[in-house]
Amino acid sequence: MTEPVPEPTVTIARSELILGGQRSGKSRRAEAMAAAWLAGAAPRRAVLIATAQAGDAEMAERIARHRRDRAERVPGLATVEEPLALAEAITANSRADTLVVVDCLTLWLTHRLMPANTSDFMKNRPQVGAIAEEFASLSGAISGAPGPVVLVGNEIGLGVIPMGREVRGFVDELGRLNQAVAAACARVTLMVAGLPLTVKDCAT
Repeated sequence: MTEPVPEPTVTIARSELILGGQRSGKSRRAEAMAAAWLAGAAPRRAVLIATAQAGDAEMAERIARHRRDRAERVPGLATVEEPLALAEAITANSRADTLVVVDCLTLWLTHRLMPANTSDFMKNRPQVGAIAEEFASLSGAISGAPGPVVLVGNEIGLGVIPMGREVRGFVDELGRLNQAVAAACARVTLMVAGLPLTVKDCAT
């Protein structure tokens, strides 16, 4: 049986970016914040904007497993699947009584820069100006959301420099995305081995 998500030990900020490596506890922390929000006194909603796409059988099973686990851990968390139009999805789903969780930014950027129907990242990726505009639109949606927004993303720039140009390009753009979203968020948390480290907190 899946263990219930514990209530987070911090208050819920107007907006929070949760970064970390693989299996660092990013999504579990976001779910815990959604559970704490739903447990509040006033009638509240929580919506997860899922950016994953099932490109193969293994990924389809992974998505299905995550969906089942979330339903057990946070029964009141609704799910909206949106792999591309993320800023628009945040704007459409955010309300004063609704906490929006985005999981995750890294997969959204993957769909934007490395679509499944092409193998040439450098040829087909958006121009620098275009992707920067998308980052700005996303930041604007976060800042303008009437309710709290929690965004999950990967920090993958702490290791060795990748050999391939495609991967180097992606790591560069992900770093720019994380910086843009961090600037728009009231709180930034880095997850390490399941433990939260506060990087920025303008909420207190």
